[in-house]
Amino acid sequence: MLLGILLTIHIIVCVCLIGVVLMQRSEGGALGMGGGPSGFMSARGAGDLLTRVTWILGSIFFILSLALTLLSGREGGSESIVDRMKIDAIDPNKLNQPAQPGPVSPSSAPAPLTAPTPQVRNPFNGGAEGTASPAAPAPTNP
Repeated sequence: MLLGILLTIHIIVCVCLIGVVLMQRSEGGALGMGGGPSGFMSARGAGDLLTRVTWILGSIFFILSLALTLLSGREGGSESIVDRMKIDAIDPNKLNQPAQPGPVSPSSAPAPLTAPTPQVRNPFNGGAEGTASPAAPAPTNP
């Protein structure tokens, strides 16, 4: 509930911050439309107001970002993945030893894995192995 409220406020602050930054007059004049000296505020007063609002909204943005990070980390869980897997309970002496047969009888133990022998198929003799039959004649169109 609290995360949802803070996230909503965070999004509103982001949109306001974007708007305030875009309203500021650009220093170089290359990207901004500029504007004339006539306006409801002087250039200096508008610049000071927008600068202050930008600093305030930027500070709120960073504080909300930290708060959201801290709160979401606490909700995720208090124990780490190492604690859940119980890695500390593993005996390192038994890691590289072959598996010991348990109550399974030796006759039903699985056979070791072996790779199958590669088979070569010749496409010119119908796919059969080891036969030297001539290639089939190509069909003719009447």
